[in-house]
Amino acid sequence: MGEVSVRFVGGPAHDLVRELPAGPDGTPPTRWIMRHPRGDEPVESVADHLYEREQPDATGAWTMRYVRTDPLGVTE
Repeated sequence: MGEVSVRFVGGPAHDLVRELPAGPDGTPPTRWIMRHPRGDEPVESVADHLYEREQPDATGAWTMRYVRTDPLGVTE
């Protein structure tokens, strides 16, 4: 399994481009949970942000569209 480049649309990761694991068909995961913030920021400010895969655009680039934000651990 390789990786595929995706661009996040909406939410706190808007316009972030990141490599995600690709399935056997070369597509990114159907859903992706991004935990934010990370690092040394206060734990009480951490949340899970759910993104869902969209179709590739005219250039073949994949996007992940923002769905919602949940408190830490709720989406796991």
